[in-house]
Amino acid sequence: MEMQKLYLLVPLAPLFGAIVAGLFCRVIPRWVAHTVTIAGVAVSCFASYVIFKDVLAGNSYNGPVYQWLTSGDYRFEVGFLIDRLSVTMMLVVTFVSLMVHIYTIGYMQDDPGYNRFFSYISLFTFSMLMLVMSNNFMQLFFGWEAVGLVSYLLIGFWYTRPTAIFANLKAFLVNRVGDFGFILGIGLVLTYFGTLDYAAVFAKAPTVAAHNTIVLFGEGQGVAVTTAICILLFIGAMGKSAQVPLHVWLPDSMEGPTPISALIHAATMVTAGIFMVARMSPLFELSTTALSFVIVIGAITALFMGFLGVIQNDIKRVVAYSTLSQLGYMTVALGASAYSVAIFHLMTHAFFKALLFLAAGSVIIGMHH
Repeated sequence: MEMQKLYLLVPLAPLFGAIVAGLFCRVIPRWVAHTVTIAGVAVSCFASYVIFKDVLAGNSYNGPVYQWLTSGDYRFEVGFLIDRLSVTMMLVVTFVSLMVHIYTIGYMQDDPGYNRFFSYISLFTFSMLMLVMSNNFMQLFFGWEAVGLVSYLLIGFWYTRPTAIFANLKAFLVNRVGDFGFILGIGLVLTYFGTLDYAAVFAKAPTVAAHNTIVLFGEGQGVAVTTAICILLFIGAMGKSAQVPLHVWLPDSMEGPTPISALIHAATMVTAGIFMVARMSPLFELSTTALSFVIVIGAITALFMGFLGVIQNDIKRVVAYSTLSQLGYMTVALGASAYSVAIFHLMTHAFFKALLFLAAGSVIIGMHH
């Protein structure tokens, strides 16, 4: 029971900071806004570390927190799945977010939207934690859409600039394309498995894969259900993790303040797709077609985004194309069924790329923009 309270503390501490800084942004002084949000993320980071030690000791958890909706036989719940994959992501998200929060104090000191900015990045941390800790597709989708919404607010943070407005609309619309595939995939899961809970879906997956096909092209011409589900889910990942051809939003999203680039476009949001495919590995392993699709998309992205990075002249766009190329490498690892390699690269990349962006921010400030 004690650990369950700790699990709840991880996403709720940043949410509390975001609500305080956001609702009272006009009335509270700056030091209150950054103190409450940094304290929330610090608590979350420390709690994640304690949970990490607990998981390494051999404990894991999978259970609902509360039931949100019942529709016929279907139950929609909010629940946590705590295992080695999720605690790794929790540590990455909370630690990088904490560093970005602290860096922001100096970077945004002259900005009139200081309190609003802290509210947004804290809300982003909450959304990302809900995504990585989820034990069912409904909560995964909630986190998925919440990080999309907050990234829209953050990329267009300087809303007086036409370029920022263009960039955040582009990011939002391209992500909607991916999310359309994603929600179709979740719909197929609910149709064929009758549940949205990961453990139940993975347990039923081999039997569903053996017996069901979706007829698309007339009698006898069908697609295996698992192939259809995996490809649709991966289309969602292509939008979020910026794979060809849904990569076009990421370089433009550099219009947001630099701490955003470090948080969203290096360490957390763009890795949500990689995390999701790794989490769905029991499904992907049942479909060689889907794995082939993943590896081809990843290879194209890794190669061509690296080429494009070479010819950029804006410091943040160079780093952005580098990020795209690295995400391509992670996707190739997923397609080759090397899930642990992909997550290892995700973790190391999160730290070095966030550092690169923060260093770029210091250069930009040093050169007076």
